[in-house]
Amino acid sequence: MSHSSSWSSKIGFVLAAAGSAIGLGAIWKFPYTAGTNGGAIFVLLFVIFTIIVALPVQLAEFYIGRTGGKNAIDSFKTLRPGSLWPWVGRIGVAACFILLSFYSVVGGWVLNYVVHSFTGEIAPNVDFGALFEKTISNPTSSILYQGLFMLITIWVVKGGISDGIEKANRYLMPALFILFIVLAIRSLTLPGAMEGVSFLLKPDWSKIKSETMLTALGQAFFALSIGVSAMITYASYLGKDQDMFRSGNIIMWMNLLVSLLAGLVIFPAVFALGATPSQGPGLIFVVLPAVFMKIPSGNYLFAVFMMLVVFATLTSAFSMLETVIAATIRQDERKRSRHTWVIGIAIFIVGIPSALSFGVWSDVLIFNKSIFDLWDYIITAIIMPLCALSISIFTGWIQDRQSVLTNAGMGSTVPKTLLYLWLGALRYIAPIAIIVVFINSLQII
Repeated sequence: MSHSSSWSSKIGFVLAAAGSAIGLGAIWKFPYTAGTNGGAIFVLLFVIFTIIVALPVQLAEFYIGRTGGKNAIDSFKTLRPGSLWPWVGRIGVAACFILLSFYSVVGGWVLNYVVHSFTGEIAPNVDFGALFEKTISNPTSSILYQGLFMLITIWVVKGGISDGIEKANRYLMPALFILFIVLAIRSLTLPGAMEGVSFLLKPDWSKIKSETMLTALGQAFFALSIGVSAMITYASYLGKDQDMFRSGNIIMWMNLLVSLLAGLVIFPAVFALGATPSQGPGLIFVVLPAVFMKIPSGNYLFAVFMMLVVFATLTSAFSMLETVIAATIRQDERKRSRHTWVIGIAIFIVGIPSALSFGVWSDVLIFNKSIFDLWDYIITAIIMPLCALSISIFTGWIQDRQSVLTNAGMGSTVPKTLLYLWLGALRYIAPIAIIVVFINSLQII
C-alpha cells in the first residue's frame, strides 16, 4: 500500500466519509422533502430511522470494507470467496456510476448559480422561478456546467486518497459547517422566523402517514450514502486500529447536524418571507435567492451559500467516482490517473440525457418519468434499498457471528453490549424496515 492509497489520519477518513454522506441529500433533498412531508414529524422519523436502520447498515459497510481491505467487489470476494456476494459490490459500483451521471447535472446547476451570483443575475426583483427554468432548460449551459463539475471531481480523485480526496475534504468540510452556522443565525434573526423553527421542530402528529414514514426511511439511506458501496470503498483504506464505531457515530451526527442546519437556514427564512415550504426540488434555487435578496448584502450571502452547496455536492461526487475507480484499478495506483479520466468522461457522457431532460428532452418520458427522474428512481428506490438489505443480511446472517464481532470491534472501545445491539439491529430491524419501504416504493409507481 503506497501512502496515497490510505487515509493519512483518523480525521481524514471521518471528514471524507462525512463529505460523502453530506451532499445534496442533506442540503437540497432534506429541506424540500421535509417541507413536502409535514416538517417536524418527518424530521423526527428521519432521525429515528437514521439511528436504528441507516447507521447499522453503514457500520456493516465499514466492516466489509475494512475487513476485506479492498474495493467493494474484491472485499466481498475476500470475505466470501466463490460466492455470488461480490455482485452486491458490482451493483453498488454500477449504481455509483449512474448516480454520479445525474448527480453531476444538479452539481452543474449549483455551479451555474454561483456564476449567476457573481454576474448580477441574482438580484432583487428577479423572477427566480423563471431564472431556474431558464438555467435547467438551456442545453448548452446545462451540459457545460455538468462537464465542469465532472472535471473538478476527476481532478481531485485522480490525486488519490490522501493527496486528493482527503486534502480537499479537510478544507471543504470545516468551511461548510462554519458558513452554515453563520447563515442559520442570520435566518433565525428574521422577523417571523420562529414559525419556520416550529414547522421544523414541533411535530404535528396528524401528519403521520405511511408515506411520510417511507420517505423518511428513504431519506435516511440517501443521507448516509449507504447501499452504493461508497462506504465499503472508503473503509477499505482504514487501518485496523481505527474505531469504526466512533467514526460512524461522528459521521451520522455531522450529517444530522447539517440536515438540521439546512432546515434552520431555509425554513425560518421561507416562513418569514411568506413563501411556502412545500416547493419541491426548486426550493434552494427559487425560494432561497428570493429570501437572500431581502437581507443586506444578500447577493454575497447567497453566493456563499451556493459555494457551500458546491462543496457538499463535490465531496459526495468524490466518493461516487472513487468507488468506481477503486473497483477498476484494484489497488494498482499506477492506473489511477488514466482510469479516472476515462471513467469520468464516460460518466459525463451518460449524464447528458439527464442534463437535457429539463429542456429539449423534457417530453421524453419512460414509465411516465423523465430520464433524470427515472435514473433517480431506479437508484434511490430500488438499488439502494436492495443493496442495503443484502449488506445487512450478509453481515448479520451469512458471516460468522463471532468473527464479525471481533473484526468490527477491532480498535474500538465500545462496550460489548453495543456490538450485540448493532448486530441485532442488522439482523432484525434493518431488514424488516428496508423490505417494508421497498414494497411500498413499488406501489407508488
